[in-house]
Amino acid sequence: MAPLNHLSPGPGSEKLRLLLHLHLEEQQKRRAIEACSETKAKMDELENEISNVVGLHELKIQLRKWARGMLLDERRRAVGLKVGTRRPPHMAFLGNPGTGKTMVARILGRLLHMVGILPTDKVTEVQRTDLVGEFVGHTGPKTRRKIKEAEGGILFVDEAYRLIPMQKVDDKDYGLEALEEIMSVMDSGKLVVIFAGYSEPMKRVIASNEGFCRRVTKFFYFTDFSSEELAEILHIKMNNQAENSLLYGFKLHPSCTEEAVAALIQRETTEKQRKEMNGGLLDPMLVNAREYLDLRLSFDCIDTDELCTITLEDLEAGLRLLSQ
Repeated sequence: MAPLNHLSPGPGSEKLRLLLHLHLEEQQKRRAIEACSETKAKMDELENEISNVVGLHELKIQLRKWARGMLLDERRRAVGLKVGTRRPPHMAFLGNPGTGKTMVARILGRLLHMVGILPTDKVTEVQRTDLVGEFVGHTGPKTRRKIKEAEGGILFVDEAYRLIPMQKVDDKDYGLEALEEIMSVMDSGKLVVIFAGYSEPMKRVIASNEGFCRRVTKFFYFTDFSSEELAEILHIKMNNQAENSLLYGFKLHPSCTEEAVAALIQRETTEKQRKEMNGGLLDPMLVNAREYLDLRLSFDCIDTDELCTITLEDLEAGLRLLSQ
């Protein structure tokens, strides 16, 4: 079909020009409808992911803001508008172990890939031992290999504060060199970097490099989970077991309500234990509970429901084994 600006002047051309214009408008409307449908489907997918994240209200709001902005940009381009490309920020996730930092990084990877910001959804998880060498000249190449592996996705530096020791035992610590290697590629747009760790020790990392706060512009604080939140997470875990999980096919007894499980956790664990482990309490607790179920069942049991139902008694035994 001839472009509008290539048509010769004349009565017939004007009619054709009008028809072409209407056709182009119709195409644009159709693309807008298709883009709208895809945007809603992707937003629903994100909401489904976020629904499995307990607590972290402010972070969820930020994830939704990013998702909506990126998806609307995608829709704008689909209808022919030219808009600037967003670049996702580098981030710091601050909080105790077991508060969901790694899980949120994986969700973020899927989100950024889903909206076309990153070419892959991979999250490359590293710690000090993956980056720092023992001798002069080893750290740079080792860190660069991990950076290369993470390109197109997220580099998740867990326990990042370990790159900067609290006290120098000698002058042969190369953690700062690894950090500087990572900093040198953060403006390239080839990957997103997330530094994670305890809030207080992470201050050493922030202070160690003057460019840190310029490059890392989003700081998220992961608070400790309450007993009620841990009970909610336990229910989510039991409802979303993968086929290769030890707990696949098992379910909780109706008596294991969120309220009952929260009371059990509050009673059978100390505040120190909950603070140190957070969500890390739950997997060993559930594995122990399943083992206790196996121990108390008779080989004569043929009740299919009883064979795969974890009771409050099993959960209590599972928690007590953790405290031994």
